[in-house]
Amino acid sequence: MLDILTQDAAWAQWSGDALARARDNGTLVINPIIYAEVSAGFDRIEDLDDAVPADDFEREPLPYQAGFIAGKAFLTYRKRGGLRRSPLPDFYVGAHAAVRRYRLLTRDSARYRTYFPTVELICP
Repeated sequence: MLDILTQDAAWAQWSGDALARARDNGTLVINPIIYAEVSAGFDRIEDLDDAVPADDFEREPLPYQAGFIAGKAFLTYRKRGGLRRSPLPDFYVGAHAAVRRYRLLTRDSARYRTYFPTVELICP
């Protein structure tokens, strides 16, 4: 979504096409973490909601089971030498997809394949 909204020269076309195919094959779901990440580019919530309309993107809360799985994945990441102190939001997104058996559209396939091998990825 960020590639599309920021009109990323390298990735906007691919991301837009992948998102359109995902929409054609099922429901698009976002959670509060994705919503928060996308919101950084907007000054008003109304503008964000216009860009990411609820009619096109189902808003879903994060399940508590996903919180547990995200915490365990983050712990594994740190034990393997992961240096970033706050990639937890990415782990939460992956755990949400794992718990609900959602496909996940991402360009960060290595991390999600490593920590969430059951999640079907849509990636370049």
